[in-house]
Amino acid sequence: MPVTPPDPVRRPPRPPAAWFPGTSAGTADRPRLVCFSYAGGTPSTFHDWPALLDGTAHVVSVLLPGRGLRLNEAPYTELAPLADDLATALADHGLTGDCVFFGHSMGALLAYEVACVLRDRGLPEPLHLVVSGSRAPSLYSDRTDHTRDDEDLLRVLRELGGLGPYDGTSVHVQRRLPALRADLRCCELYRWRPRTPLSCPVTAVSGTDDPIATEEQVDAWDRYTVGEFTRLHLPGDHFFINGESRTPLLRHVRSLCARLRGTPAFRRNAS
Repeated sequence: MPVTPPDPVRRPPRPPAAWFPGTSAGTADRPRLVCFSYAGGTPSTFHDWPALLDGTAHVVSVLLPGRGLRLNEAPYTELAPLADDLATALADHGLTGDCVFFGHSMGALLAYEVACVLRDRGLPEPLHLVVSGSRAPSLYSDRTDHTRDDEDLLRVLRELGGLGPYDGTSVHVQRRLPALRADLRCCELYRWRPRTPLSCPVTAVSGTDDPIATEEQVDAWDRYTVGEFTRLHLPGDHFFINGESRTPLLRHVRSLCARLRGTPAFRRNAS
């Protein structure tokens, strides 16, 4: 039986630190890599990235409501207010100007929207935007997975490779379902509106066997920036970020952050 989606929730802003657990504000001596996870994800997706990036970046993992330490908060069910509040938290926590944004799947769409909000407020865009496992924004809205019942939703997640070592009955997976469903609703009700392309460079990454973000759909990100556009096409399904392709992906991110550290743009924005 289809699930009736919840009504959108607006809540008072949370302290900025709630969004970025374990991250201190202030000026960075190297780029900050702000990481936005896939639907239903948590900062644990990026737990070992600081070591794997060999100190080229400060990793800042975004924690959305409805999971982890924010499990008791209602998750967002619309992307626009989420992007707006997250942009405010980034600015209030001193996390703009010296940052690279990395987002996978829903995280890529959210990172793009946050970059647009910052730009529209007259704040710096990220130094670079890396969008992974995500079709271009104007190509969203053709799925209705958030309306599926739990069993059917878990089947879809399993087919995409998103359950990892867990089965659908585990406490870990069951606890993720409300946030997953809310995140999917954010993506599936999202409607892109025409706007000025970003100025920052964009890297778009796709998986060879990804059925929901195909090579052609990821190629379309080139229309969303007037800056340099780079493409990576790596082996794997929708969750190639957790498979063998993580190594070349992180190699690219590490090289990108190392190059940015010595650029005038980084020194200017970090000062």
